[in-house]
Amino acid sequence: MKNQGKEITPDLLKKFEKDLKADKTAEIVGRTIAKNGFLSSSEDQEASKRNNMTFSIEVPTGKVGNQRQSGRCWLFAALNVLRQEFAQKYNFKDFELSQNYNFFWDRLGRANLFLQRIVRTANEDLEDRHVQAYLSYAMDDGGEWDNAAAIIETYGVVPNYVMPDTYNTKNTHEFDEINASLQRKYALELREMIRAGKSEAEVENRRQEMLSDIYRLCVLAFGEPPKQFDLEFKDDKGEVKQFLGLKPKEFLDNYFDTDLNEFVELVDYPDHEYNHVYWNEMQDNVAGSYQTEYVNVDFKYLQQAIIDQLKDGHIVWFGCDVGTDSDARTRGWLDDKLYRQAELIGLDYEMDKGQRLATRQGSASHCMAITGVNLVNGKPDRWKIENSWGEKVGQAGYMTMTQSWFEKYCFQVVANKKYLPQEVRDVLKTKPIKVEPWDTLF
Repeated sequence: MKNQGKEITPDLLKKFEKDLKADKTAEIVGRTIAKNGFLSSSEDQEASKRNNMTFSIEVPTGKVGNQRQSGRCWLFAALNVLRQEFAQKYNFKDFELSQNYNFFWDRLGRANLFLQRIVRTANEDLEDRHVQAYLSYAMDDGGEWDNAAAIIETYGVVPNYVMPDTYNTKNTHEFDEINASLQRKYALELREMIRAGKSEAEVENRRQEMLSDIYRLCVLAFGEPPKQFDLEFKDDKGEVKQFLGLKPKEFLDNYFDTDLNEFVELVDYPDHEYNHVYWNEMQDNVAGSYQTEYVNVDFKYLQQAIIDQLKDGHIVWFGCDVGTDSDARTRGWLDDKLYRQAELIGLDYEMDKGQRLATRQGSASHCMAITGVNLVNGKPDRWKIENSWGEKVGQAGYMTMTQSWFEKYCFQVVANKKYLPQEVRDVLKTKPIKVEPWDTLF
């Protein structure tokens, strides 16, 4: 049986060919694109002027980290905010916290909540949209600021040398595949138990056994999290520092001044109504800790919060659509005028931020830290970015971001509440609006 779609007829093809021939530039442009590709053929030769690595305000930072083949950018960026504070306080510029340690707890925490959601929706059809959303997200290792804050606040932090990356944190795909398959199989088992009339106690006992299996899997992949460690380092003045017998939570509470309760995630999502707090349950990762909340306000508040924090010597976590209109992987340029493809091909495919979100053309695909800004007559024209892709990208791992790219492709910024004006603080007092798991705020 044939479908009922409208065919591309011979007459319609002739019209297409006629339209093409009417464009006198199409042939030469086509040869250029075929030989060099769209990007090289449309590159703006003036771009280097806009991406000068000189900034009027710049927070001193150390060597960049490297998340390698993993989706842990959100965690790297959050730990970079903490380590920069420690580096200033203890005069140790290249201090690094263990991403592996906190990632371990994130994986276990998400599994815990996943299995609880499965139990809660066990009587819904397997094809129910919520159930399918839970199942589809079982292997994702992305995250948000509140996810990092939740695991840091709950489990503390340790230096990188205490629990360094393993092969599996550097390359999460193999673990993710096993983890997702195991959790989805367990989801089916829990649903069957509940539908067969098993008691709540029986179901909960089996759920805990499943969680124990996932804990074992995490230990095999990442190692067992330390309960105690010695903090020993030589600071930038050559002085040896020793703090012995520390526990991860004790280290966080006694050696870092950052109060995670004072930070909120401001977002600019024009496809949602401004001046509301939104919450997406699907992003939560630690039971009993922070919900993943988004304070949706006009972009001007995000920008000013960054500038004010940089002026006070604090770097800033942010989320953006890093792969769009950029040469992020080599030169480290986030510049929406770097490639002029629409002009080259004569087609207007530009959309505003709200349209890109609503159609899923755009998303907050990567998290990094802003460490500097260049102000000209009080207004920003470019920003300095600390990434987590290693030192071979950009300039020793640091990137530039033009102001126009920032406005188009930055969606999320974390700010200490003390830097927010009263009108934004008033928004924080409102009750969070719960959005669906498949919402663009994800």
